[in-house]
Amino acid sequence: MDSIKISTAQNIDISYEIAGLGERIAARCIDLGIFLVLGVIAMILIGAASYSMSSNAAMVVFFIFLAIFVFYDLVCELTMDGQSLGKKVLKVRVISLDGGQPTLSQYLLRWLFRTIDFGIPFGWGVVAIISVIATKNHQRLGDILGKTTLIKTTPRTQFTNTAFSFSLPETYEAQFKAVLHLNDREVELIHEVLTSYYQTGNAELIYAMAAKTKEHIVVSIPAGMNELQFLETVLKDYKHLTSMVNV
Repeated sequence: MDSIKISTAQNIDISYEIAGLGERIAARCIDLGIFLVLGVIAMILIGAASYSMSSNAAMVVFFIFLAIFVFYDLVCELTMDGQSLGKKVLKVRVISLDGGQPTLSQYLLRWLFRTIDFGIPFGWGVVAIISVIATKNHQRLGDILGKTTLIKTTPRTQFTNTAFSFSLPETYEAQFKAVLHLNDREVELIHEVLTSYYQTGNAELIYAMAAKTKEHIVVSIPAGMNELQFLETVLKDYKHLTSMVNV
């Protein structure tokens, strides 16, 4: 699967899987389903207003629905970290190709070119389908111009199920009690780096992550322990110490 590298706050590059055409279509269908429900509600309200001879109220309802339809994607992505409700359900989000959060101008470009990408208001345009299939980063035209794409927010390996899937002996003693200064996301990042190393053999990831970790928790790597063993020990210590705290 195609992936994109995102630089974390610790200056470690982690690869995330790029969302494909299927996720995009499914997310769009959910959003259109929401519009369908809102449209039915709007029609009922317009009908009720017209029946009561209040044409002004009917026009207000119509323009409110129109505004929601036109600005829905832009407002959602700006306020929901690159997600609409459909994207949130599918666990995908918009991200800049440089790995950072998209800027306002990037979101605007995505939004402005929706008409070309999607064609008719409630359809999925041929332009978007061809573009997503043909481009390396599965981008529609708005993404290409805005230099954005969609990534899957679900980690390749679930932290709660995999990072702590190993068992420790009852006599285990933690070597680095300072690991309690780490939070779950930081430990998840260490696990991601280890997983990436096991798959690719890229030792630079290990060296960089080990350096950042020991600096963060203010410890030194003991003699006879290499960086890989250090990170593996950090995971074990974190599991052991947090399990004791939660007992």
